[in-house]
Amino acid sequence: MQPTTDEELVTAYLDEGDEAAFRRLVERHQDRIFGYLMGMVKDRATAHDLFQDTFERVIDAMQNGDYSQQGQWLSWVMSIARNATIDHTRKQKKWADMPHDVDEGRSFWDTLEDDAPPADEELHRAEQREWLDEHIEQLAPEQREVLLLRQETDLTFREISELQDVSINTALGRMRYALKNLRKMMKKSDKTSLAGTPNA
Repeated sequence: MQPTTDEELVTAYLDEGDEAAFRRLVERHQDRIFGYLMGMVKDRATAHDLFQDTFERVIDAMQNGDYSQQGQWLSWVMSIARNATIDHTRKQKKWADMPHDVDEGRSFWDTLEDDAPPADEELHRAEQREWLDEHIEQLAPEQREVLLLRQETDLTFREISELQDVSINTALGRMRYALKNLRKMMKKSDKTSLAGTPNA
């Protein structure tokens, strides 16, 4: 019987040297991990480099026996991806500091729905996503990261709080502030477009 769960694949790789099992792990989660990295650095080439760096670190750590979080392989890899991103941004001097507070069942994108007519819905959604990407970049780093971890990697708030070493309430709070600030930006953007000139 072939291994299917993350933990079975990890065991096959560590105990039997099964490279195919490790490839399956990477393929299973690569979109989530790359989506997080892309959202953090906003540059495809840099995100690709960080993705490679992340998995070099993952392989080294696993082969050195540093993986011990049974059933939490993705969360563990995300912590390594986060550290790789922090190392990069510190080198680039793009972030001065990382840290400085939604309903679990509701999608983030659902919370930002507006009253757009159903016609041209697909075009509107694409435009809305482009707008969101631009404004997500303006959020405080800790708010942006919680939002990306939640939406791009689908981690739970408990996993996010452990990753950021904060309480669940703080992680939830950061998500709330991110949504609140995005709504403010949306309202300001709407007023600006109606006025034809930027608000004073």
